[in-house]
Amino acid sequence: MASDDAGPFGDTPQTSYVAPLDLFHRFAEPELRALIGDLGLKSGDVVLDAGCGTGVATQWLAQHVMPDGLAIGIDLSTDHVQRARRRARPEGLPLAFLQADLTSIPLTARRFDLIWCSNTIIHLCDALDGARTLVRLLRPGGRLALAQSLFLPEMVFAWDERLEKETVQACRRYYRDQYGLDERDTTAMRNLLGLLQRAGLGKTTVKTVVIERAAPLTSEDEAYFLDGLFRAHWGSRLRPYLSPDDWAELERLCDPDSPRYCLRRPDFHHLQTYTVVIGGV
Repeated sequence: MASDDAGPFGDTPQTSYVAPLDLFHRFAEPELRALIGDLGLKSGDVVLDAGCGTGVATQWLAQHVMPDGLAIGIDLSTDHVQRARRRARPEGLPLAFLQADLTSIPLTARRFDLIWCSNTIIHLCDALDGARTLVRLLRPGGRLALAQSLFLPEMVFAWDERLEKETVQACRRYYRDQYGLDERDTTAMRNLLGLLQRAGLGKTTVKTVVIERAAPLTSEDEAYFLDGLFRAHWGSRLRPYLSPDDWAELERLCDPDSPRYCLRRPDFHHLQTYTVVIGGV
């Protein structure tokens, strides 16, 4: 996902997000499949999933270009590529996976009809250089789709707005401290439309969908919230960034053994956004 100097989030070939990536794709599958379905892919198209993670979206892309097309997934992480290859074997789809740095992709220029790049471009030290690298891989008439989660803060505790805001801000402060980022460093990551324009693409379109969940939750929803959000994304790392009272309340809301466990509330309601910006050569 990142260049050799590890990028703003310290990514290397040893970095692994296997569990949270799988949790997110199971959780957001309906919305992501619909967005990919709207891309207008057809049999014979050649597509690249740049920063493919564990290859879930690569399989969905492949389903739209079969039987005569090809979907190639590329990722920096050894664990991600291995997981993607294992998952692909029984499916029989037109797929291939490659482990490589996104800023120096060993693929032929002007080859791809579409490049899909989800939750990845912000991991590069120079997002504009990364976008230009991807543009060079597009055929005339090809398109680059950059997608990113959470341009707007997620809403989990609709019935406790103050704690919700404190938790989101604590999470952002943690990541800025963890990776030595200034707030302005993360603000620039939000302008995907400007990034595509500076990379020389035209015919740009923007679409944001809301991923919305309310009680009763499915097992995929519960797994995403508990393991992907409460335990992995938040967890004890937020304790230094919250007041003792807020931390205690957050623990009660996120603990399945607590009588106040939020996922059992009949009024549990969650919103988060997912934005796709598309530009054409």
